[in-house]
Amino acid sequence: MYCIRNVTEDLLWIGANNRQHPTFEATYPVPKGMSFNSYLLLDEKTVLFDTVDRSVQSQFFENLEHGLAGRPLDYIVIHHMEPDHAATLGDLMIRHPEAKLVCNGKIINLIRQFHSTDPQGALLMGEGDTLNTGRHCLTFINAPMVHWPEVMVSYDSTDKILFSADAFGTFGALNGILFADEVDFDRDWLDEARRYYTNIVGKYGAQVTAMLNKAAKLDIQIICSLHGPVWRKNISYILDKYAGWAAYRPEVQGVVIPFASVYGGTETAANILACRLAERGIPVELYDVSVTDVSYVLSACFKYSHIVFASTTYNNGIFVTMENLLHDLSHHALKGRKVALIQNGSWAPASGKLMGQILDGMKEMEILGAPVTLKSALAPGQEAELDALAQTLADSVHGKQSASAASQETAKPRGFVCKICGFIYEGAQLPNDFVCPICRRPASDFEPLN
Repeated sequence: MYCIRNVTEDLLWIGANNRQHPTFEATYPVPKGMSFNSYLLLDEKTVLFDTVDRSVQSQFFENLEHGLAGRPLDYIVIHHMEPDHAATLGDLMIRHPEAKLVCNGKIINLIRQFHSTDPQGALLMGEGDTLNTGRHCLTFINAPMVHWPEVMVSYDSTDKILFSADAFGTFGALNGILFADEVDFDRDWLDEARRYYTNIVGKYGAQVTAMLNKAAKLDIQIICSLHGPVWRKNISYILDKYAGWAAYRPEVQGVVIPFASVYGGTETAANILACRLAERGIPVELYDVSVTDVSYVLSACFKYSHIVFASTTYNNGIFVTMENLLHDLSHHALKGRKVALIQNGSWAPASGKLMGQILDGMKEMEILGAPVTLKSALAPGQEAELDALAQTLADSVHGKQSASAASQETAKPRGFVCKICGFIYEGAQLPNDFVCPICRRPASDFEPLN
């Protein structure tokens, strides 16, 4: 049985929802399901905008045939060849051999790769090319790396609709609604929209900005994305969100604390720091990176202006889930955050230095002072260090430098670290005859802390 909705009088949503698969792209948890959007234009010529994931193909084909109501399918516009939108394209071409493909040259190459077929008679569209379907006129705009190199979008100048491919999409099944104004988007959808953007598209901020600059020249009244609700009101809201995300601007002046703790010592320090921040009126969130999927933590790091990474030392390195998060943030090109570090190690705390090395490879990441160092757990009186860190973070959130931050900048860490095992010798000078108590290496294998 078909399940469709009208976007406009002659444009139908004929997509489908999947609530059975626990992940999207075999990676990202989707506890609220996933929508796969496809649109059918019933003009003098009929136009299908993209297909769907194979998991929902039965519903899609029922919707398509009902929407066509016996009419031939004249055009298939392909904006993006990723299989969640094009896995059913091969079957569609068999069912509707009369339809002409509308795409670009890069898409043709991917059709050959994914479907082992060489489509004939396709209409190849370059930047600014148009297609008239009767009442409607479509203009095609390239959007490379948003988020594959072949991506294009199309603009219907008649009804002022942007068919935006993956841009402006979100995780989540539609649950009967189609339009963003049918829900409280801030409350029910914004977090999943941000998580979708930051994890799927977040690496390509410059390319998204280029697409938004093109979109700014258009009179857009409706946005039809390939995932999530359609926008027909308050278009500036979602455009502004994307502009901020693409520029890596934080949405919240506050602190997120991802922590990796094995036996609770590091978690306790993170909890105490969060309390001291909350007492100062600073918005704060905590995430156990060993329990919370990395996609949620990455999204929160895009959301907040300040991040505190707190990790135990494990096998002389960063605990694996924290290391994965840091590499994922680096891979997604997050920049422009102020960062503090908490490290733990029962005999050789090394995670702080190693976390700092990853952060040093990222753009515009400012580390606020030296790491707070725990030896197994907080020592008596060490709460004062967390209180000072909370004040440093609070002052930074409010745009001023605290006295504690200034003193941290001038203070040099005193000690030496074993290059073999990471053991730290605390002191201003390392004895020449010193031998590492862990790996038995001589003083020549130590280097100053920095």
